[in-house]
Amino acid sequence: MFVISGKVIGGDGYGRKIGFPTVNLDYGKEELPKPGVYSGTASMEGAEYRAGIVVGPGDKLEAHLIGYEGDAYDKEVILNIAKFIREFRKFDSEEELINQIKEDIKLC
Repeated sequence: MFVISGKVIGGDGYGRKIGFPTVNLDYGKEELPKPGVYSGTASMEGAEYRAGIVVGPGDKLEAHLIGYEGDAYDKEVILNIAKFIREFRKFDSEEELINQIKEDIKLC
């Protein structure tokens, strides 16, 4: 298991646009697992959330906190990256991506 902490920074807003907002982390130099989609938990301001976590190319780290609604910018988050779900990949359509994210979240 990887435990990574960092401050929430602005992303490109794409997750929010397609209905799965994410927190993007500025995590410093901590080692990341291989790129892919993982299940785990996220702790923020004393609350814990189940999370779908994406380790993307270029050391991008973001997580969808299941059940969280609000503004997380500049807050500290601790991610517990627990279980590998699938490889990171590009999708041919937005619809295909949304359907895959729904399946990924079921596993989280």
